[in-house]
Amino acid sequence: MKLTVKNLSLHTPAHFLSHENNPIKVVLMLILALSMSANTAVAGERESLEQLRSTTVNLVNLLVQEGVLSKEKAEALLKQAAADAEKAKELDTATALANQNAADLSADEKMVGKIVDEKVRVQYVPQIVKNEMKEEIKKEVMAKLNFKAGERLGLPDWIDRLQWEGDLRLRYQTTQFPDGNPNLNDFIAANNVVLNNTTEDRNRARVRARFGFNIKVNDWLNGGIRMTTGSINDPISANETLQGVSGKYELNLDRVFLKTNITPELSLVGGRFENPWFSTDLVWDPDLAFDGVAASYKPKFNDRWSGFATAGVFPIDEIESSEFNRAKDKWLYGAQTGIKWTSANKSSVKVGLALYEFDNVEGIANPAGQFGPNAPFNSTSANARTKGNSTFDINGGQFGSDPLFGYASKFRELNLTGKVDIAAFDPVHISLTGDYVRNIGFDRNEIIRRTGIVPGLVPDEEVNAYQVRLDVGMPTTEKLHDWQVFAAYKHLEADSVVDTFTDSDFYQRGTNVKGWILGGSYGIGKNTWLQARWFSADEISPRGGLDPLGIDVLLLDLNTKF
Repeated sequence: MKLTVKNLSLHTPAHFLSHENNPIKVVLMLILALSMSANTAVAGERESLEQLRSTTVNLVNLLVQEGVLSKEKAEALLKQAAADAEKAKELDTATALANQNAADLSADEKMVGKIVDEKVRVQYVPQIVKNEMKEEIKKEVMAKLNFKAGERLGLPDWIDRLQWEGDLRLRYQTTQFPDGNPNLNDFIAANNVVLNNTTEDRNRARVRARFGFNIKVNDWLNGGIRMTTGSINDPISANETLQGVSGKYELNLDRVFLKTNITPELSLVGGRFENPWFSTDLVWDPDLAFDGVAASYKPKFNDRWSGFATAGVFPIDEIESSEFNRAKDKWLYGAQTGIKWTSANKSSVKVGLALYEFDNVEGIANPAGQFGPNAPFNSTSANARTKGNSTFDINGGQFGSDPLFGYASKFRELNLTGKVDIAAFDPVHISLTGDYVRNIGFDRNEIIRRTGIVPGLVPDEEVNAYQVRLDVGMPTTEKLHDWQVFAAYKHLEADSVVDTFTDSDFYQRGTNVKGWILGGSYGIGKNTWLQARWFSADEISPRGGLDPLGIDVLLLDLNTKF
């Protein structure tokens, strides 16, 4: 059956009359057409109209019998159709009168309706019905094509629960060593570190790639998986140096976690996940992942004030202890609390206080006469350190033993972080960030007892670190012509933080350093921006009577995200 309204044709194939395709609307259209046609039908058409009327009534009764319509809804439907038909008749009459007054109307434009198929004449379809049909068709097409992957090509519905994310970065890096730097071998001997260069400038092209999925498991559980470039043995850098002889780049799991929101304010995450703390790169490198479990509570007191509290437990190094291996697992326990104030123009002040307790990361001296691969405290050595922290030889320089270095101090870091963000000139923001940390775990007497170091050779108490940074511009530069400039001063004394986890770009890793950072970013397209940074760093307290080690680094990055 085909219903034609002036220049509009409405097709109703048989499958459109099914329960899944809104039979109520079909019945409504049939009744509406029947009612309007009856008003203008000539005598020769009465028999066909009576057949259509009978068919429509039978269809309504059938829908009631099949349970698609209730009897009450069927009666209401018929009454509604009759009312709509009456309104259509009145509007059609007014239109006909207006057409009579137009002298230039063509014969086609004066036609009241068109007769098609079984000579059913329809003069007018209300605009509300047209709009409803249009929206229904639009929703159905969009659902089929875009929103329900399970209906496309038979793909499973879990695809709709995956959200793709990733980024690529191309980098040019130049590392410069000022004149007067100590000789490489002398620096290694004085600092007990593995280092490749202290005097020769180096230029490299580097790349970083990260991609993964955020996963909606169900209404209360989410997860994530992310892959990244970088060495599997390096916890704080995902860079790969471009060089043909290196063959394939390594690709490793960087995020594997499950997260649940117990309440809107309380969440729990476990696995390997992003940094859960309000912090800067003074303590934690931006690329560092955290293994373990963390809970966060973020209450909102009113429109201006909110709070946050985070606690977590993180294994650093799992050790299989035995009667021969007396070392213990290395852990990080952390807790932080803070408060945030937000003004009417979205300016804000945020302050957080944290305590990071590193358990069993300090070295323990092997007993006299016990050294080699089966010595009881070999696993207390610092196995991922960079440079700067005070260390000692676990084997105590025993005759015939190889040096094995562990941290001299314990680390219990008390960290105060604050940020003032002025948004009065939005979209330009002015933000000032301050970060201070003190290692309250440094204890000279405890170091002497545990390490056997002669009191006069115990390292000085250098346990404070701080950073001040000023940013001006947009908070991010991920859109065209967004910009930002920044400057920072950083000061990390030797045993202020664990050198394994602090920023890997400044001073090319490590502590016992101070210096400046200057830089800026500029958006060159959607999700694409350039960034330039200059790091100038110098050693604070040289060991072994050497001159201070200086390292300057220039980083030029092309960043994209998707």
